[in-house]
Amino acid sequence: MTKTSSPLGLFERWLSLWVALAILAGLALGLIAPGVTTALAGLEIASVNLVVAVLVWAMIYPMMVGVDFASIRDVGRKPKGLVITLVVNWLIKPFTMAALAILFFDWIYADLIPRDLGQQYIAGLILLGAAPCTAMVFVWSQMTRGDPAYTLVQVSVNDLVMIIAFAPIVALLLGVTDIVVPWQTLLLSVVLYVVIPLAAGALTRRRVIASHGGDAAAVDAFTARLKPWSIIGLLATVVLLFAFQAQTIVANPLLIALIAVPILIQSYAIFGIAYAAAKAWRVPHNIAAPCALIGTSNFFELAVAVAIGLFGLSSGAALATVVGVLVEVPVMLSLVAFANRTRGSFPTA
Repeated sequence: MTKTSSPLGLFERWLSLWVALAILAGLALGLIAPGVTTALAGLEIASVNLVVAVLVWAMIYPMMVGVDFASIRDVGRKPKGLVITLVVNWLIKPFTMAALAILFFDWIYADLIPRDLGQQYIAGLILLGAAPCTAMVFVWSQMTRGDPAYTLVQVSVNDLVMIIAFAPIVALLLGVTDIVVPWQTLLLSVVLYVVIPLAAGALTRRRVIASHGGDAAAVDAFTARLKPWSIIGLLATVVLLFAFQAQTIVANPLLIALIAVPILIQSYAIFGIAYAAAKAWRVPHNIAAPCALIGTSNFFELAVAVAIGLFGLSSGAALATVVGVLVEVPVMLSLVAFANRTRGSFPTA
């Protein structure tokens, strides 16, 4: 394979190293300058951090510029990827996460963690399992050469289902009937991470094509120039997230590792189920990869907000959702690399 045909550029192929350095930088920032991170963490509306929102825009804006709205009309002709996404995200993922959480904290870790704390960690993992990815999936889709229009539809439908299904599923799994879901956070996150970047991307696409005499190929050159900013946005987001939680992570290293184990098992298992189903159903790779990655990744902004609202900022539930953030980027990078290596085993679009 030549360098030009590689799905990842030189910088992206070493992205795991940059992410590791970003994690260390975030922890150092949080420990050395807690006042700075506290000030940055306070810049939020409805538990949505505005600094992180800007960085997410930098990550997904190139993907949104690539969305061809004309092709969205054709999604209904190839529903397999959407069906897999919905079945895995809402009929499998929340329940397997709950089962793994109970297995580890009620049984395997029974002699290591007090039961009352274990129940809080279970609650946090349930919240993660019931909140599939919204924003970051655009980054993972782009890195696997996913179909941007189809990815947009998958995320949009997922968001609509989340609005209806998140509270009932979490209430069922937690055994709580009066759960308080921060609807403002959910709706604002969708607007910030999907609607605004999509509108900006559509406007930019139109202007780029118009300025090149109607040549749609100019969009590819334009997004290629933006791609480094997408990676920078990802790394800066990692720095901030770990800076915000540095004190908690450093104070509980063994506990962090224990919580991470069921999350890791869940992540790779969910990806395997969705990816295998897509392969068996002969779904094209540019649809199969994003549909598997959506369920693997988590909408951690929502999970963290609900955990804090239900159980408190210093609760075990909140800590468990933060560990989800800790393991997500390395896991997703490994799955992106795997998806790119196995592209040839899937049919083309």
